[in-house]
Amino acid sequence: MANYHRSLYLLLVATLLTAGLSAQDIHFSQFYMSPLNLNPAMTGVTNETQRVTINYRNQWAGAVGSSAYNTYAAGYDRRIPVGRDDNFGIGGSLWSDVAGESKFGSTQAKLSFSFSKKIAGTRKKAHYLTVGADGGFTQRRVRTGDLRWLSQVNSNGVYDPSQGSPEAIPNNNFTFADLSLGMLWFSNLGERTNLFVGGSLHHLNEPQVSFLSSDEKLYQRLTLHAGGEYPINNKISVKPNFIFMSQGPHKEVNGGASARFKVKSKNGFGTTGQFFELGAWYRVGTKFEGGVYSDAVILAARLDYDQYGIGFSYDYNVSELGQASPGNGSFELSLIYRMDEGGRRAVFCPVF
Repeated sequence: MANYHRSLYLLLVATLLTAGLSAQDIHFSQFYMSPLNLNPAMTGVTNETQRVTINYRNQWAGAVGSSAYNTYAAGYDRRIPVGRDDNFGIGGSLWSDVAGESKFGSTQAKLSFSFSKKIAGTRKKAHYLTVGADGGFTQRRVRTGDLRWLSQVNSNGVYDPSQGSPEAIPNNNFTFADLSLGMLWFSNLGERTNLFVGGSLHHLNEPQVSFLSSDEKLYQRLTLHAGGEYPINNKISVKPNFIFMSQGPHKEVNGGASARFKVKSKNGFGTTGQFFELGAWYRVGTKFEGGVYSDAVILAARLDYDQYGIGFSYDYNVSELGQASPGNGSFELSLIYRMDEGGRRAVFCPVF
C-alpha cells in the first residue's frame, strides 16, 4: 500500500508540474546569461560587436527520474553603431522545453530589435536608454500515447493501461504568434562600476494555448530586473542581480550576488581577459492559496576567458517538492561567446 501511495504522489507531482508549465514560461537561474529571453531591450547591448549565447537546464530529475524537464536555448545578437554614440541591436533566439513522461514540449523562434540612445555623460561615464521588441512563433505539443491516468493505476500501485480509459486531447500540436516589449536603462560610472534597471512585458497578444480547444489564454508576463558591478579593490568586484516575474497568479523573486575576481585583464574596463565569479541567489514564489514559499538556494560559478564566458549553477531545492526530491532541484550550463570586428571601441555597457 505504501508503494501505491508513493506512486500516486509522484504521479500527482508530475501532473501538477506539467499543468504549471501550461501557465508559466521557461526561466533560467542564470537569467543574466540569457539576455534575449530576459528582455528584448538587451538585444545588442554588448561591448563587442556580436554575441552568441547557449543555455541548458535540467530540472526535477530527483522527482521524475528519466522524465526530468530539459530546457535548451540559443541566441545571437549584434550591435550596429549609429552616429557618434547610439546603437541599433538585432538578434534572434530559439528555445525548446521538454517536460515529463508525456514529453510536453514547447519550441519558440523569434527575432528581436532594439535601439540604444546615449542620454548623458562622457566617453567613460555614460547613461543609455534602450527600447526593444521581439516577435515570433511558438509550437506546443504533447505525446498523448505516453500519458498515464490515475484511473489506470491499480490498487497495488502498478500502471495498467487496460484499466480505465484515456481522456481525449483534440489539439495536441499547435502554433501561435508571440510579441514582447522591453526597456533598459544602464550607466557606466567608471572602471568596473555600472548599474542597470530594466523591465519587459511578454505575451502582449495573450495567445490561446489550450490543448482542449477551450478558452485558455497565456498570461502576460511582467519582468523587472536590476543589477550592476561595484569594485572593492583593483582585483575584486561585487555583482548584485535581482529579478521579479509576475505571470497571472504566479509571482517569483530571485535575488543575490556574485564576487568577480580579476585574474588577468587586457584593458581597464575588463571586457577581455580572465575573470572568475562565485555567487549565490535565493528564490521565492507565491502559492495558489496565498502566501509565500521558499523555492531554492542557487549556487553559481562563472569563468570568463577572453571572448568566452562559461557558467554553471545548481538549485538546491528547499520547497515542499523536497519530499519527493530531497535537495535535488536543477542544474544549468551556460555559454557566452563574444566577437568583435574591430574599429571604434567605445565604452558602451556593463558586462553581462
